[in-house]
Amino acid sequence: MNPKEVLAPGVAAKLERFELRARLIVEGFITGLHKSPYHGFSVEFLEHREYLPGDSIKHIDWKVYGKTDRYYIKKFEEETNLKAYILLDCSKSMEFSSSKVTKLEYGKTLASALTYLMIRQKDGVGLLTFSEKIHSYIPPRATSVHMNTIFHELDASKPQSSTNTPEILHNLADRIKKRGLIILITDLLDDPEKVMLGLQHFRHEKHEVVLFHLLDQEEID
Repeated sequence: MNPKEVLAPGVAAKLERFELRARLIVEGFITGLHKSPYHGFSVEFLEHREYLPGDSIKHIDWKVYGKTDRYYIKKFEEETNLKAYILLDCSKSMEFSSSKVTKLEYGKTLASALTYLMIRQKDGVGLLTFSEKIHSYIPPRATSVHMNTIFHELDASKPQSSTNTPEILHNLADRIKKRGLIILITDLLDDPEKVMLGLQHFRHEKHEVVLFHLLDQEEID
């Protein structure tokens, strides 16, 4: 399949399950993508457990052995450096489509692909859906179970009322303290200047910001 076809909304939207849509896009098009400059993870010590045959000796805690005369392995837990927040506009205008795929459906597919990509890179990702108010919020994590939670929420998300994007952005910028990546998916039919001020609020708080501006072909023409 041609990479351009993979990203066509009609192709991806034929897949009913969001995890399959995400895999199609990421593995079919973004495979080989250079690592993001924001990507990376470290490990932090979690606990000790008794050494078992087949365990690597490099993780033996020799200090504990010196005190107990028994072999113990250090267990570690991965800790992601990047926390990404996907903000998906679910306002009524996102329901518009001059073809078979609405802007919201395309946005959901895009959000699922980004989620799959970041969790595959061991980065934490969360999801927030909104219109004139916040409808759902899933804090960032980096597990496959968490990915399925996001896919389930995307599948359940429906177009709501009008939007109030600027207020949502300012509210979140005040609440999210740790530096992260903010990904806004919207048709930007709210006041664009006020939306940009909201995104600048994130930049002021040292967050990185990515905006995906979704428009139907009829709106462009």
